[in-house]
Amino acid sequence: MLKIILLGYVHGLISSRRIAKACENNILFMSVSGDVQPHYTSIAGFVAKMHEQIEPLFTQVLMICDEEGLIGRNMFAIDGCKLKSNASKEWSGTFDELSRKKAKLARASKRIIERHQAQDGLGEELVTQDLNQKTKLDKSADKITAFLATHQEKIGSQGKPVKSNITDPDSAKMTTSIGTIQGYNGIAINDHKHQIILQAQTWGSVGEQQTLQPAVTQLKQQLDKHSSEHTIKFTADSGFNSEANLAFMAQSDFDTYIADNQFRKRNPLFKDSETYETEQEKRRLKRRNGKPRLFTSDDFHYDEATQTCRCPAGNEMWRSGINVKSHHQEYTRFCGYLKDCKICQLQQQCMRKPPMKTGWQVQFKNGDSRKN
Repeated sequence: MLKIILLGYVHGLISSRRIAKACENNILFMSVSGDVQPHYTSIAGFVAKMHEQIEPLFTQVLMICDEEGLIGRNMFAIDGCKLKSNASKEWSGTFDELSRKKAKLARASKRIIERHQAQDGLGEELVTQDLNQKTKLDKSADKITAFLATHQEKIGSQGKPVKSNITDPDSAKMTTSIGTIQGYNGIAINDHKHQIILQAQTWGSVGEQQTLQPAVTQLKQQLDKHSSEHTIKFTADSGFNSEANLAFMAQSDFDTYIADNQFRKRNPLFKDSETYETEQEKRRLKRRNGKPRLFTSDDFHYDEATQTCRCPAGNEMWRSGINVKSHHQEYTRFCGYLKDCKICQLQQQCMRKPPMKTGWQVQFKNGDSRKN
């Protein structure tokens, strides 16, 4: 059974139904299984219930790789990806949201009965259709009731309830480059010498940053079984950067390199790259549903020496206030001329609504070193 499952994973078949189907019509699977066609429920049950027996086999594989000198122990890298779960986002929600959904289903079912009582002359076909719909609604409500009675609500890192999924309670809603999915964070740590994976796990209810510490802890437990003569380097991308992770890795024995979230802005290769700026703008427009980027004070040309300011469109602004106090700070405030703002082509990036009484206002902290 394990051979069949691993062969399926190698060929991108992660569904138990698809693996079972491959055992019926794929010559490779038929050869490995001895021409036995296991039911998909048997495959799913094996994966779910036999993980404690399967895990030591992978440990033995790593020990053999180590004995053959395939693991260098000089540099490790961690990375992750989002794995889609075989569960619908429709069945996700906090316990409060699921309770409201259950009540909504009950009201919809009740309305069907009330309509039948008020209209005795409904046709047989319509009655049958409504009764089938009522059965589905009642079944969904019972599914939610059973889940709420047998599971405890998940609490996030900030102490607030997080969404659970009725079909797959271990999974979570995650934002990816292709939209929001119901799935897992898949994390792997590999060795640089032959790209052998030493740690691979999935987490459902935590972000990518939170997976670094448990993954590294388990890696250290494996390495402690064997002595290492070299200082181990450890690399990670900006997705794992956080103050907690930096503090944790500083206490480890690894020479760690983790990119921060602003490194592209400091790198001149990215600053002068039209491709990077174009793709970054495409991602931003996709997140904002095509809405243009709003200007900030950094987009205005402020000359502190002459106390003048020009807007991004190049129009002069008039100083509307000096030493304006806000949040215990003093600012100099400028305002655009209404006649300019009304006809400006960049109006949507300045103001949420068309200007009626005044133009765009911007303020600069006194002592700001920026120049025109």
